[in-house]
Amino acid sequence: MNVRAAAANVLFQVVDKGHSLSHALPAAQKTIRPRDHALLQEICYGALRYLPRLESIAGQLMDNPLKGKKRVFHHLILVGLYQLSFMRIPSHAAVAETVEGTKTLRGPSLSGLINAVLRSYLRDQEALDAFAVSHNAGLYAHPSWLLKLLQEAYPQQWQAIIEANNSKAPMWLRVNRQHHSREAYLALLDSEQIEYTVHPQAADAIKLASPCDVTLLPGFDRGWVSVQDAAAQLAVDYLQPQNGELILDCCAAPGGKTAHILEHTQDTEVVAIDSDATRLERVYDNLERLQLRADVICGDARYPEEWWQGEQFDRILLDAPCSATGVIRRHPDIKWLRRASDIEALAELQSEILDAMWKQLKIGGTLVYATCSITPQENSEQIKAFLARTPKAQLIDSDPEQPGRQILPGEQDMDGFYYAVLRKQA
Repeated sequence: MNVRAAAANVLFQVVDKGHSLSHALPAAQKTIRPRDHALLQEICYGALRYLPRLESIAGQLMDNPLKGKKRVFHHLILVGLYQLSFMRIPSHAAVAETVEGTKTLRGPSLSGLINAVLRSYLRDQEALDAFAVSHNAGLYAHPSWLLKLLQEAYPQQWQAIIEANNSKAPMWLRVNRQHHSREAYLALLDSEQIEYTVHPQAADAIKLASPCDVTLLPGFDRGWVSVQDAAAQLAVDYLQPQNGELILDCCAAPGGKTAHILEHTQDTEVVAIDSDATRLERVYDNLERLQLRADVICGDARYPEEWWQGEQFDRILLDAPCSATGVIRRHPDIKWLRRASDIEALAELQSEILDAMWKQLKIGGTLVYATCSITPQENSEQIKAFLARTPKAQLIDSDPEQPGRQILPGEQDMDGFYYAVLRKQA
């Protein structure tokens, strides 16, 4: 398939049909040549980052919007505009390849329209770009509800958060200390002339100067290293798993934190539970590559009696379902798939899971509550409410008035993440 046509299909699936980018993109990659995968990803991610800006420009250049069966061609126009606005592809090639995409999409009669729109943009690019950023949607590339939430929650930092959300995410690695220390693995990267920096707190984290194919990483296929953001790697520091313990990773898919716990311990029984059987397949895949073993269970975390009849756990990592507003730079579709009403519903679900998991924790045990969200409702306010209704819960190493640690997107080049450590008293 023509790459631009494939990209238009992805945008159509995400924006119009509400499918996630992580679902639509891999499906589209199967229809194109492997050497074009990176180009397809760049176009799709970029167009979703700057969707309101591209929509604004398209609206100025078209008298009537494309509707119904022609909607995919509207997204083909956005694909063309993104290339002309943000990519280094020569203009004539970007226009020609985008117009060629009409044949793949079985709409050759629209080739003239798409050619005219893109060439009109090239003629008046400066004025059209200025108009596109003259309103908040185009300037900040965030939906109004999310922009308002960020401004209210982070009056001093919201602009930095917006900038981080609209940037490309770095590639962080997690060294498997069962095989190498971080220093030993750095030597392997040096031998391959792969440039990097290390994280000052996450002891296994390495940031590559430029993302690369995992097949180029020393020992990736043998489980020596994994791809995981440094913020997610901090989970093991807050959990502090010990050898020989019974540990639950709740809402575990795709299994990165499960594996990290196992990499840090010996003779530890780790139970990984998630309600999504499809996503659990990735847990199995990760454990197999890393040559690690966990008890993987498909079940609803709100009802542990349905899937667990064993002892209470020494430690529980509750990586709660959340809005994922901390990882927008990795998943730009989140901005357009989430709704303001989702936050309240997610907070209620988190509360139910937190109460259920607390009952599964031993006296003296540790529960780490984590999300990849930056909304106070899902994080600090969630923990405040839990502490108020749970007398035996002791907050560890943070202020009860502002419980836990909120990592904002871009902080030390990490994703946005939240952690709160709770201990169960007798």
